[in-house]
Amino acid sequence: MALSAGDTIPDVTLMTMTADGPTPVQSSSVLGSGTVVLFGVPGAFTPACSDNHLPGYVLRADDLKAKGVDTVACIAVNDAFVMNAWGEARETGDTVLMLADGNADFAKAAGLELDGSGFGLGTRSQRYAAIIKDGVVTEIGVEDVPTNVTVSGVESVLEKL
Repeated sequence: MALSAGDTIPDVTLMTMTADGPTPVQSSSVLGSGTVVLFGVPGAFTPACSDNHLPGYVLRADDLKAKGVDTVACIAVNDAFVMNAWGEARETGDTVLMLADGNADFAKAAGLELDGSGFGLGTRSQRYAAIIKDGVVTEIGVEDVPTNVTVSGVESVLEKL
């Protein structure tokens, strides 16, 4: 069953890049406090993700903060090195926390996995955006078509905040 409003976020180990290299973090720690906007993408550096999804959150980070968002996080089924390189290429800086769900543990626990094996991608995350308050999902929009960025885009999230 897919994550929905009223659900507590899954608590799994994710990876993020720090000055010391790839570092494990618990999803409950990095996503479970304050108001968090979490958006999931099928893959770093893919066209819709790189050209449409991530850039909107970087450009509108101040607007999200003005609406009370404490953390903006991006999660994908990629490793921490790829997520870090993608963040650097898209100049996310400190505006977006880049989270690696390398084994799709979060995607599976949230019921938001996507079978990309037909495209040689294996298990990936569906494209979605969630508003989370103190670890509980208050809003979530999951795209019907993985290449669309409508209900998961920053404009949609801003309207719901």
